[in-house]
Amino acid sequence: MLIKYVFKEENIKNIMNLKKISRNSFLVIFVMIMMILIEFSGCLDEQRKFGDMQISSPAFKNGEIIPQKYTCHGADISPPLNFSSIPESTKSLAIILEDPDAPGRIWVHWIVYNLPNTTISLPENAGAEGNENLPSGAEHGVNSWSENNDFYRGPCPPSGTHRYYFRLYALDAVLNLEDGASKEQLQDAMSGHIIEEAELMGICNA
Repeated sequence: MLIKYVFKEENIKNIMNLKKISRNSFLVIFVMIMMILIEFSGCLDEQRKFGDMQISSPAFKNGEIIPQKYTCHGADISPPLNFSSIPESTKSLAIILEDPDAPGRIWVHWIVYNLPNTTISLPENAGAEGNENLPSGAEHGVNSWSENNDFYRGPCPPSGTHRYYFRLYALDAVLNLEDGASKEQLQDAMSGHIIEEAELMGICNA
């Protein structure tokens, strides 16, 4: 009788332990599902809006090597850019040039915003210090070198081959930003105002 009692007691303990494990497993799975749903929801909110709008350059084609002239190995001036198929409802344009292959973080090389909606091109060296070479009303943001670097700094990979993305944004508003805004400030200001975007990617070797 005692053996039967012990056996039954152990069975009860085992069942209780299984219930605890099952409960803990359920909680873990539930938390994981919620995290996935939250992440998926964020991805939907940040879904990129590509369409017919295009950004190109007569200096290099998408995926090609950026000429030395436009990098830190040359004159370090911004390349000429062309924009096409800009949406009719566009009120202003913005550009972010960044290097996603930089060690440690995405490195920002150039920021321009509040370009007039009539802008269909930027000439070579539009990113010079100051806004004199930009269309009237356009402003420069700061790059990743320092707070005082609110102009174009060309590709300059420390090693290997890096990709450089010129991202063009068509916005339904003129942004309430002063000259010298950071990428984060620009992205916050653009949130909810992006009609369409386009990108041009060039590469540069160390």
